[in-house]
Amino acid sequence: MRAFKSWKWQLKKTVFDGGSCGLKMKPLPFMGVICIVMLFIVYRTTNYQYRQTELESRLNPFYTLMDSGLSSSSLNSLPRGIISGRSDLELKPLWTSSSSKSKVDYCSSCNLLAMPVGLKQKDNVDMIVEKFLPENFTIILFHYDGNVDGWWDLEWSKKAIHIVGLNQTKWWFAKRFLHPAVVSAYNYIFLWDEDLGVENFNPGRYLEIIKSEGLEISQPALDPNSTGIHHRITIRKRTNKFHRRVYDFRGSVKCSDASDGPPCAGFVEGMAPVFSRAAWLCAWHLIQSDLVHGWGMDMKLGYCAQGDRTKKVGVVDSEYIVHQSIQTLGGQSAPKGSSTGDSMKKHTVDARAEIRRQATSELQVFEERWDEAVKDDRDWADPYKGIPSRKRSKRRSRRRRHSKS
Repeated sequence: MRAFKSWKWQLKKTVFDGGSCGLKMKPLPFMGVICIVMLFIVYRTTNYQYRQTELESRLNPFYTLMDSGLSSSSLNSLPRGIISGRSDLELKPLWTSSSSKSKVDYCSSCNLLAMPVGLKQKDNVDMIVEKFLPENFTIILFHYDGNVDGWWDLEWSKKAIHIVGLNQTKWWFAKRFLHPAVVSAYNYIFLWDEDLGVENFNPGRYLEIIKSEGLEISQPALDPNSTGIHHRITIRKRTNKFHRRVYDFRGSVKCSDASDGPPCAGFVEGMAPVFSRAAWLCAWHLIQSDLVHGWGMDMKLGYCAQGDRTKKVGVVDSEYIVHQSIQTLGGQSAPKGSSTGDSMKKHTVDARAEIRRQATSELQVFEERWDEAVKDDRDWADPYKGIPSRKRSKRRSRRRRHSKS
């Protein structure tokens, strides 16, 4: 009997207490194995996600594959390492020399100046470009008059990009040749008109200001003596480095503390806008391909400010320009005093009048499209609708202080 109990006790000890043939494992090694397996799974998942994100970034530095309408399966025939989804506007030599080898292939601090130009404004364009070249800018000229040969005598012209589109506007060129993926190498895009005086403008100092103040969309202030000033917010304030809003109680538009939108705040005009890379991605999509004059866009650019437009959009006063308002695209207006009958007899067309008529029509179309898009997109919420104005907010805070006292 005693032997039977001893045998039973030994079997129990062997099976349940971790004997040499027992089924029970020690807790520490078992948990270690589980942790290793879990870490391996997490590593493989994270590594796969990273490689997929890297692939999508190389395919298109701005959007994901789904946003761009391109599925990753369409690129499965290529090895991942060969896929290149970005570009720039830098000229490349046909062969490399000892001097070109020493140059950095990718520019990490480059910016882009793009202008529509005609030969009549050649001297002014030359002055503008000469200001920008020392600050490491790439230059692209949109020739709306078709004349490229007249620029080759300028030393910098051979280093610039020249694109010809007869009688096309700045926004037509920008929509077709400044796709966000193409200009993704540039930190800031200056999309300027050709009739700007830059005697008091320094691109380097301008960039320092907009970077330090976090301005995603900006423009240099206009000298008060400029012609063609349409909104007071663009006029230079002599004592300021920059400003984000204007106060004006004259005219049909009153700008006060209660005014938190264009053209009183969060606004730049179309003659000299400057966009950050992220802001340009949004602005490019705002440009309508068939509305070439761009009227109405300036009132909506604040939506592309990558945040609060009253903080991310501004006008730089210390670096200012002169708007000369020289209208060369499409020809000159009909002489003053000439009648409609005279124009019909000569079979001439007042080009400027026709352009203004077309631009006004496009403005109406743009506004209608915006309203229709807002109505149709139920998932979109206007970030500026229902936001209390500064004036009302101040009144509320005063009432709270009075109630507490």
